[in-house]
Amino acid sequence: MQINPVHVESTVVLAVVLCVHMAVWNQHSWCSIALVIQAFYVQHKWDRLLRSGGAVFQFRPSANSGIVPASMVMPLLGLVLREKCSASGNVYFERFSMVVTITGMMLALFLSLIALGITRPVPTNTCVIAGMAGSAILYTTKQTLTVSEVIEVLEVLLIFVYLSLIVLYLLPRCFTPGEALLIVGGISFIVNQLIKRSLNLAEVKGDPVNYFLPVLVVGSLLLGVFFALLFCFMESESWGSSLFFHMMTAVLGLGILMPWLSLFIGRHPLMWLLDFITLNDRRLCLLVYWVFLSVVASCVVLHQNYQRQSGSKKHQASTIVRKYFHLIVVATYIPGLIYDRQLLHVASVGCLAVFLFLEYVRYFRIRPFGQLLRQLLTLFLDERDSGPLILTHIYLLLGMSLPIWLFPGPCAPKGLLPGAGGLVPYAGVLAVGVGDTVASVFGSTMGEIHWPGTKKTLEGTATSVFAQIIAVAMFLIFDSSINLNTTYSWIVGSITLVAMLEAYTSQIDNLLLPLYLFILLLL
Repeated sequence: MQINPVHVESTVVLAVVLCVHMAVWNQHSWCSIALVIQAFYVQHKWDRLLRSGGAVFQFRPSANSGIVPASMVMPLLGLVLREKCSASGNVYFERFSMVVTITGMMLALFLSLIALGITRPVPTNTCVIAGMAGSAILYTTKQTLTVSEVIEVLEVLLIFVYLSLIVLYLLPRCFTPGEALLIVGGISFIVNQLIKRSLNLAEVKGDPVNYFLPVLVVGSLLLGVFFALLFCFMESESWGSSLFFHMMTAVLGLGILMPWLSLFIGRHPLMWLLDFITLNDRRLCLLVYWVFLSVVASCVVLHQNYQRQSGSKKHQASTIVRKYFHLIVVATYIPGLIYDRQLLHVASVGCLAVFLFLEYVRYFRIRPFGQLLRQLLTLFLDERDSGPLILTHIYLLLGMSLPIWLFPGPCAPKGLLPGAGGLVPYAGVLAVGVGDTVASVFGSTMGEIHWPGTKKTLEGTATSVFAQIIAVAMFLIFDSSINLNTTYSWIVGSITLVAMLEAYTSQIDNLLLPLYLFILLLL
């Protein structure tokens, strides 16, 4: 009997949902079970729409819709964060986590309604199941959220609708429906939170480090949408257009984002950043080390392009060559996680800003480096870069950084979590840096036994799990803040579940795997 990879992927996600439900056991966890069941049915409708070409927008080919794994990320994330914040007595973040959970459920339901609305003939059974799940979620929302929190959820939903229309129209074939839900939904939530906090500056509190990412996301979004619409009506490759692009970028950064950020941190951002970096010699040493690794990564890109231009028949970088960058990123993140997580947080946000700016330069062919970047990065394209954007390196950065950015610091006593929670900041390093790298290298070179229905191999998955266990042991040796107590079996089980998801998912694993490992380790 032929095994459908989509069914196995959905089974793994269901197992994660049940793990969270058993640990949390409240109204919202029951709703998450209802949501994953209706997402399973709706996913088949989306997959059929993608195969028939009736999905309205052009989504990424050679992949399923990914509705099930994407629909559950935000709800599960909110559930586990609420559990931690409730245990620590932080009421504000407990309520915030509930908003995250309900927002994720509402976004998933909205995407389901789109699929059901454009499917012909109307799928009666799926409509009934989606209606029952939606009714349960709406009833729970009424019982648990205040009016202001419900309005906040509706605001995110409204931003998501308009932003999805813009992004999917301007960037065809860049995302699957599930990836669009995850990425655009996350951006919509960040935009709404930044607007909310900007309108209530008197209530702004917390670490200044946490405000860099929201301001960067909103600034990058404004820059991208503005020039994508502008260059629909004018040539982007001329020197005049390129000069205008650089001028507007400087105006946005220095004239809007810097003053905006200064409202949150109470100082000029550049002066704050200078004091932050020069706080001690360790930070300066880490920065020098990271600059050295950046030079090494640049040399790898230049060397591979030189080999292609010197007559080599290899037109695309191999899997092993692409994994060099995973190793470089692991070497970048581990010292930061051990010695200075705040510096790593700020540096990763800065790196994201550089990556997004360079991608804009490449995409719009902005002089003088636009065409050069196109030539250099073409060598490293894979089947997931089927749209106008090259996002693989950005997904890698996000996968490594999201566990650090999402770490519930206000709900962690002294900034540390007990048991498996001590490994939460390392979720990206484990799932992507170690697990995905080892699975790809060993699977492509020595793998012989394939998982049914996929190109992934049993050898790759087994070595991935084994390598992550070894990495955990190394982290225990070098990071004295980690105290796993008796949670070893839970850690091995979590790693194994995520490794199985890697074997069967056709979504962007660099983005999906760290989030699911983050959720499991936080329980």
